[in-house]
Amino acid sequence: MITAASLAPYLGGALVMGGIAVAASRRRELMVRWCAWAAGVPLVTCAFWLGRPGAAAVAIAVGVIAVMEFGGLMRLGWADRVVLAAAVTGVVTAAWLAPGQVLRVVAIGALAVAAVPLLAGDADHGLRRLCAGLLGLAWLSVLAALVPLGASALALFVAVSIADIVAYFAGRGLGGPRLSPLSPAKRWSGTLSGSAAGLGVLAVLSALSWPMAVAVTVGGPVGDLLESMIKRGARAKDAGRWLSGSGGLLDRVDSLLIALAVLLVLR
Repeated sequence: MITAASLAPYLGGALVMGGIAVAASRRRELMVRWCAWAAGVPLVTCAFWLGRPGAAAVAIAVGVIAVMEFGGLMRLGWADRVVLAAAVTGVVTAAWLAPGQVLRVVAIGALAVAAVPLLAGDADHGLRRLCAGLLGLAWLSVLAALVPLGASALALFVAVSIADIVAYFAGRGLGGPRLSPLSPAKRWSGTLSGSAAGLGVLAVLSALSWPMAVAVTVGGPVGDLLESMIKRGARAKDAGRWLSGSGGLLDRVDSLLIALAVLLVLR
């Protein structure tokens, strides 16, 4: 059985090795990113160590920040963002305290999100706000899966993160056909290399199963492309600027979100 305790040595080792590689590169951007990882990984690992309450706390914190970034991309007002954040928080809380009521809470959240532009009588932008809000609820509520999956979700996050990193460098080094017009920098060579690396990580963590493998190799790249599509539609390069050296928190969890959804369906 995968636990946060069993993953901790691997995560610590990965951070040390990453730190050595980043120091050798002498690239300031990578150093800043590594510092963010060095601060975040132990915190998240400790939270998962606490079990379902810790996983719920992580999901809520990530969900609220992601809602604010998503709202900025979709040009949603504060009322839309607050209601959407409350809806996502409600779904995560239900997954923790009342798993049998998750679908009901999702339905209530959808009604609340739809009510904001309706009550405002927004004839000009109401449809856009409604569609964006429902997309955000469907996309970001998947974070509730962190609660029942526990340390398995942490292993999945590590695998898709390593896959993303390998895909980036392998794609630049190997070149070849583009993966999708949604993200011209991504190459099939990088995606396949990243998928292989992700499967290797799962094997090392004793978390390799066919649902996890499909989640990493299919869900991860699709999640990345989904956020690329949203950012292109918003004509934005980054989802946010608060996370040092990164394009926002959504850029760090986009692959995880669809990977979680795939894992939920296959399990």
